[in-house]
Amino acid sequence: MGQSSADYFEEEEPIDPEQKLKVDSMAMEKIRDLSKYIAIIGSKSTPFSEANRVVSRALELFAEGSVIGVSSLDKEEVKQYEIKKYFERLMALSYDKVKIQWFDIQYISDLEMTPDGKYVGVVTIYQKFEGLQGDALIYKDVTKKDITIYVERKIMQVEGTHVNFWDVLLGDIVVSETVL
Repeated sequence: MGQSSADYFEEEEPIDPEQKLKVDSMAMEKIRDLSKYIAIIGSKSTPFSEANRVVSRALELFAEGSVIGVSSLDKEEVKQYEIKKYFERLMALSYDKVKIQWFDIQYISDLEMTPDGKYVGVVTIYQKFEGLQGDALIYKDVTKKDITIYVERKIMQVEGTHVNFWDVLLGDIVVSETVL
């Protein structure tokens, strides 16, 4: 009978300060990667095959079942899309040119342990979106988004030895504010 991954961990230990720095760095790196992926996927100059390859890479950053909130200045409603659907919609935007830039990325809540031994935290980002037809700017907004971060212990077998490590996955991306 196989052992569960929990059998390889002693008690659920909290993340020590050194591990937390590594986890924070990993979370920020994954968010920066997502920012680059969104810019590539949204760009009308990206070939379809390349955009699909980048979508596959971006999907790997997320916990299963995660959603992304989408807003616009002319609609009060914030729509939630499953991650893959969001990327498909992003590739299909009807602008001639799309510019998407993330800035001012920062933790707004520290990591907190959940009852199942995982950690959860929130990172906030600002996204500048511009849609152009020809050289004319048709739509522009800046959206503040909160990204849930999940941190959990994982186990990997390396040359017959079980190695445990902390892994970071992105969760829901929620719109908290949209402005001009």
